[in-house]
Amino acid sequence: MPIRSKIEKAVEVCAAGGIIAYPTEYCFGLGCDPLNETAVRRILTLKRRSWAKGLIVITDDVRRLRRLIDCSDRSSLAAPLASWPGPHTWLLPALTATPRWLRGQHDSLAVRLTDHPLAMLLCRQSRSAIVSTSANRKNQPPLRTARQVRFEFGDHIDWIIDGPVGRANSPSQIRDARTGQLVRGGY
Repeated sequence: MPIRSKIEKAVEVCAAGGIIAYPTEYCFGLGCDPLNETAVRRILTLKRRSWAKGLIVITDDVRRLRRLIDCSDRSSLAAPLASWPGPHTWLLPALTATPRWLRGQHDSLAVRLTDHPLAMLLCRQSRSAIVSTSANRKNQPPLRTARQVRFEFGDHIDWIIDGPVGRANSPSQIRDARTGQLVRGGY
């Protein structure tokens, strides 16, 4: 199946409330429509992850984040915009309407403007940001191939986009855009 067809199928699955797996800069990600609570909760259950931690959302275009983050403070966007696209995740102020199942117990949301070609195409074709949390269970290493994802999660994943992960050799750093503080190490 051509890659465009695989991406189109992934977009359909997300739109229907399903869960997908796809390659990102470092590892495979589990994704879904970030505004679909049932799909997000399915991912959290699969990962055995608490909702309180919040999730990362990726996109190909910062304008797709306007429904989730407060873009009124341009100064908090300066550092993220200077580092994107790329494997740099930033905590940005969440809109009050941003669902708690996405941001967890935080007033911010972790976001990244991806530079992985398949992840970018997925966001572009869906015309949306998507959830992007590492494909692994709690306290287990992130999975780096479609085969590993199939073995670990089986039929619990509705669609897998098979492709190579990027060249990063660790998960992205997460920084707070308001303070510059490193929240999670990475490269």
